[in-house]
Amino acid sequence: MRLSSILLLVLLTSTACNQSKRRVIGVVPKATSHVFWVAVEKGAKAAGKDLQVDVEWNGAPSETEYARQIQIVDSMINRRVDGLAVAATERKALVASIDRAMKQGIPVTIFDSGIEGENYTSYVATNNFEGGQLAGRALAKLIGGKGKVGLIMHAPGSASTMDRERGFSEVIEKEFPEIKIAASQYGMSDRSKARAAAENMLSAHPDLNGFFGSSEPSTTGASLAVKARGLAGKVKVVAFDASDNLVEDLKAGAIQAMVVQDPFQIGYEAVRTLVDKLDGKVPRKRIDLSAKVIYAEDVSKPENQRLLSPELK
Repeated sequence: MRLSSILLLVLLTSTACNQSKRRVIGVVPKATSHVFWVAVEKGAKAAGKDLQVDVEWNGAPSETEYARQIQIVDSMINRRVDGLAVAATERKALVASIDRAMKQGIPVTIFDSGIEGENYTSYVATNNFEGGQLAGRALAKLIGGKGKVGLIMHAPGSASTMDRERGFSEVIEKEFPEIKIAASQYGMSDRSKARAAAENMLSAHPDLNGFFGSSEPSTTGASLAVKARGLAGKVKVVAFDASDNLVEDLKAGAIQAMVVQDPFQIGYEAVRTLVDKLDGKVPRKRIDLSAKVIYAEDVSKPENQRLLSPELK
């Protein structure tokens, strides 16, 4: 075989390999241990399968490991993934890394929780401010439109939960003048710390009528505190996000209402927007998904079961 023929064969083989190489979408959640993120992962990988891209999922175990999340994002940028989806644990900490990715031509979709600024391809999340409003109205309904309530917040700098807390506080202030938010405290994404915060509120305000927990750990802490004091059903609790233990509490009456998202859809849309961008399309800059309130009496409805057990979808 002539040298020119060999070179042509090598070139054609190399071209075929490059064409068949699947694109890689890096997906970095806030954390990996909670059932919410398990459902997001399933949605992201379902999109990868449908859209024929490889989804690489990697995140820190805890939502307070800010430095570790930055390391993971930077590593994916350095490896030149084709697209990057990030749920920012802290709204300012990742801005420089995301700016670098965009400058290098790596499209970035922010999902679940936002960052400061708008230098990204698309933003996919539940309308968390609206979700907080739903929680406020649900708790007001449960306590008869008057009384004192406690707010167990998530962690400083978490844009998604801050939006929920702001929506809750504003709707209570504007629509329910006879309800007072007696106390608010961070649970720091930790069930035991959230329980301690709830215990402190119950001690300081023995006439407290209800709690809103703006995340799963926050609500779990409130529920544990209420049950430990024999106040289940007396002190009303509204949750945000589902988990097995919270669904059991909802069925048992320790929690009276739950605001739920569709994490599977969040993960799916995050990957889809990046594939659209890589295919030359222009994805929407912002995709808001609606939350839903589920009361204890509605737990068994099939459409609610899908949202209460999203990891099974």
